[in-house]
Amino acid sequence: MKKFGGKVLFLDRNDINTDEIIPAKYLTEITKESLKPYCLEDLNLKGFDRERDLPGKEVIISRSNFGCGSSREHAPWVLELNGINVVIAESFARIFRQNMFNSGLLAIELPGRDINKLFEKYAQTGASVSIDLDRFVLTVKGASASDIFAFKLDPFDAELVKSGGWLEYADKKY
Repeated sequence: MKKFGGKVLFLDRNDINTDEIIPAKYLTEITKESLKPYCLEDLNLKGFDRERDLPGKEVIISRSNFGCGSSREHAPWVLELNGINVVIAESFARIFRQNMFNSGLLAIELPGRDINKLFEKYAQTGASVSIDLDRFVLTVKGASASDIFAFKLDPFDAELVKSGGWLEYADKKY
């Protein structure tokens, strides 16, 4: 099973949609790898510079309704290609969330008060997150503080993630 967690990219906005994660004009690319340079290209967020802020990040923490808009597997794919293996938000668009699990990535929902705490306490600290997928807890560490948060995950979705995604799960089970 792959390691989940790492340095955090804080995206302080609701309703980040799949067109902002990977613009539709690139969906005709032939390989997944060819999508990589366009991750978050159209994200409209004050102060965000993808060339400065994205490299080296493995976790996104955002607000509500992450991944809304068009349903496409390309959005989780391009996150993974850029090293993102976990997205933590108050809520997700249903299809995006399932596409994350199907790709072997984690989509973790936390209550709004916890998301607010993460932004207030850790957004400017170079925070990192570690995930214990067996106990369903995540640990956030900043420059001088740390917190532990419990999260819920459907057992089947947890199995998809632990397997590496839907295809790997099917290979093991069928």
